[in-house]
Amino acid sequence: MTSIANLIIHVTAAALMAALFLFTSGNAQAATKLVAHIDISAQTMEVLVDGVPTFAWQVSTAGRGYKTPRGAFKPIRLEKMWYSRKYDMSPMPHSVFFHGGYAVHATNYVKRLGTPASHGCVRLHPAAAADFYTLVRTFGPSNTSIVITE
Repeated sequence: MTSIANLIIHVTAAALMAALFLFTSGNAQAATKLVAHIDISAQTMEVLVDGVPTFAWQVSTAGRGYKTPRGAFKPIRLEKMWYSRKYDMSPMPHSVFFHGGYAVHATNYVKRLGTPASHGCVRLHPAAAADFYTLVRTFGPSNTSIVITE
């Protein structure tokens, strides 16, 4: 991720939190919410901040013979770099784990984005995965939801 993209994410998060603080007279009762909506049929992921569409990316979800879990999840673990123990130590950069071994993470197979191709994880372009990872770290896992629908 470029330093400019990283800076924009942090400035946006800070501005949203400051606005929330100001408009609630310093008694913020609701934290800023980050929602990643993955649409399996469209092979897309839309990221919303407090309900406002902010990012939209192509993804690859489960290919034939595999399954991406459906439902609403919270991030359970973040790993800047992870290697799949189940699939021959395949690299999983910028992993946001949300259900057991399932994660949103970067892929080197960017030509396959937009088509089902994974073992069940949600694959993103490396730049998008780095941005999403930074967003989840910035807003916090407790303020983040990952919603996967057909």
